Amino acid sequence: MITIKINNKNYEAGEGETVLPVLIREGIDIPHLCYHDALSPYGSCRLCMVEVTAGGKKGITASCTLPVSEGLEIETETPEVVQIRKVLLEMYLAEAPGSKKIQELAKKFGVVHSRFADFDIEAKGDRCVLCGLCVRACNELLGIGAINYAGRGTNSSINTPWYESSSACIGCGACAYVCPADAIDIIDRGDERIMETWNRTTLKLKECVESKQYFATEKAVEYVYGKDSDLPEDLKDLSADSRRRKKAADFVLKPRRK
Repeated sequence: MITIKINNKNYEAGEGETVLPVLIREGIDIPHLCYHDALSPYGSCRLCMVEVTAGGKKGITASCTLPVSEGLEIETETPEVVQIRKVLLEMYLAEAPGSKKIQELAKKFGVVHSRFADFDIEAKGDRCVLCGLCVRACNELLGIGAINYAGRGTNSSINTPWYESSSACIGCGACAYVCPADAIDIIDRGDERIMETWNRTTLKLKECVESKQYFATEKAVEYVYGKDSDLPEDLKDLSADSRRRKKAADFVLKPRRK
């Protein structure tokens, strides 16, 4: 184990860890948008900036990409770090005024106005903060690549290729699950799942043979079985609730040993 100092207290960190997971694990409050423990560190949102002292030198850097090392000293709330976060939150308010997450963070740091744009914070607006978590989940975790960055500068966005319905998307919802800004809309309507944010990409839903409820897209089910060929075939047509009931029934009805 490695010992690092955070806000003048010593903490243990694992070899190969970066600083942000240590901060999160130890309950040290620090804002972040682009970090998820299932994905590789990215360092795009910059909200997790900390002041670092190493080798007698000080600097400010993103904690999610900073490897731990013996004797590393971290300060999470210096005036310089807090000011950087405030400026960043002004920029995020201008980029995504409709994001409740950004509004909450801005309020927490006393940011009530953005010099980068004029808008009503209470009004609905664009919610995407371009953190890229959805892109990396789709690419790194699933290997599908249905979405990616598009455009440049102030016209940057995350979308499907050519801004058209995606033939690659499996409708799994991983993108919405990791999104910190609740910026991805998915609608289930009848036997269809509509990926509203991804140019209304529409996929067929699979119906559970027992409950008659739609539970996942046909593409997502096929994807899972393509990754694990040892899964029982009969589970393809059962929702999660029906599978649990089946397991419970099998357990209850299983003959007891004397």
